[in-house]
Amino acid sequence: MRCVVQRSGPARVEIAGETVGEIDRGLVVLAAFAPADTEAELAWMARKLPSLRLFNDDQGKMNLSLRDTGGGILLVSQFTLYGDCRKGNRPSYVHSAPPDRAEALYDRFGMLLRQEWPTVAEGRFGATMAVSLVNEGPVTVIVDREAAS
Repeated sequence: MRCVVQRSGPARVEIAGETVGEIDRGLVVLAAFAPADTEAELAWMARKLPSLRLFNDDQGKMNLSLRDTGGGILLVSQFTLYGDCRKGNRPSYVHSAPPDRAEALYDRFGMLLRQEWPTVAEGRFGATMAVSLVNEGPVTVIVDREAAS
C-alpha cells in the first residue's frame, strides 16, 4: 500500500462539476493498493495517518498530528502511484492491484480509516475526478506499507 499525504487547507473532489467530498483543513491522502495488500497493511495505514506529525507547533516545528489539531482526511484512490516509469515512456501498472481487488481494498481502507478518525471525506473509486487543494507548507510525504512476503 502506498499513500501520498499532503497537509492541506481547503480541499475537495469534484466529479462532473459536483463536489463529492471536501474538508476545511487536514490531510489529502492519495491511496494506491498492491495485489498482495491485506487487512494488516490497511489497518496499519489507517492508524498511522491521523498520527503523522505534519502540523506546526507554536515554535513552527512539525510536531503535531491531526489527533492534536483536528481537521479532516480527504481520501482519493489513485492507482497511478504504482506506475513504473523505469522502462520506456509509458508507465506500467503491473504493481497496482487489479480494479476489482483495488476497489475492495479501497472500500475496506475507508471503513478502517473512519474507525480511527471521525472526519473522512472521499472521492469515488474509478471515477475521473478533479482534486483541488491548498497544500500548506507545502508538506507532502509518501507513506509505504509493503505486504509481508
